[in-house]
Amino acid sequence: MNLYLHGIGANGGSSPIHVADSLAADPGDRFDMVLTNPPFGKKSSVTFITEEGEAKRESQFVVRDDFWTSTSNKQLNFVQHVKTILDIHGKAAVVVPDNVLFEGGAGEIVRRKLLHECDVHTLLRLPTGIFYAQGVKANVLFFDRKPASATPWTQKLWIYDLRTNQNFTLKQNPLVRTDLDEFVACYNPANRHQRTPIWTDDHPAGRWRAYTYEELVARDKVNLDIFWLRDESLEDTANLPDPDVLAAEIVDDLEAALEQFRLIADDLSGGVAIDENAPIE
Repeated sequence: MNLYLHGIGANGGSSPIHVADSLAADPGDRFDMVLTNPPFGKKSSVTFITEEGEAKRESQFVVRDDFWTSTSNKQLNFVQHVKTILDIHGKAAVVVPDNVLFEGGAGEIVRRKLLHECDVHTLLRLPTGIFYAQGVKANVLFFDRKPASATPWTQKLWIYDLRTNQNFTLKQNPLVRTDLDEFVACYNPANRHQRTPIWTDDHPAGRWRAYTYEELVARDKVNLDIFWLRDESLEDTANLPDPDVLAAEIVDDLEAALEQFRLIADDLSGGVAIDENAPIE
């Protein structure tokens, strides 16, 4: 509808929307810019009905020649997919959950390859309370695709922490455009190669600082889940979020953990019956 309101695909024109599985194969098209918020959910899976009428779910690994590694983690697959469909020197901004930044195995492979083959220049740590699920912890990863090179393209990763000591809610205290003003100024869209940190030893509360490629790859599993600000809520209970916000975050974390345990149990058993209507206890 938004496309039609802007005259794209309207009046008998061709719609640019294609209904298909984006991860199924390399579409062949290349783009100079990709802005995307892929669907969250850690595992790719397929649900099918057995002859006995039971619903079962199996993990689905995406295997593509253009991917660095095969995994059932949808977000890691979307990051690889975005890299594929970018033109050389194309730019991307991808919303990813925290697990993309720290997960081992396939996650480490993707991060190492991404840092080497692309210029991963900016990471925006988003606050909680801005998506439908209160406890969702997400980030925006900015990178440019580059030509093949024996040396890594990433020189510095600049990180802006908009999460620590920030409390937003969808209704009472929603995120507004002005909350991003400092990040935009730090990003310096006019020339992102001329940036200045606002974190220093003398200003430890600064939310903007850079890490070199050598510092990043020296971290365990190339963990990009980096934070340095002191969390005031851990020291002063007066700064804790409202009880309903805390309760919602706890519920979301427990539900996410339970879903992961279900998927692990499913993988280990070769497929177990799933009651999609069963309450979470």
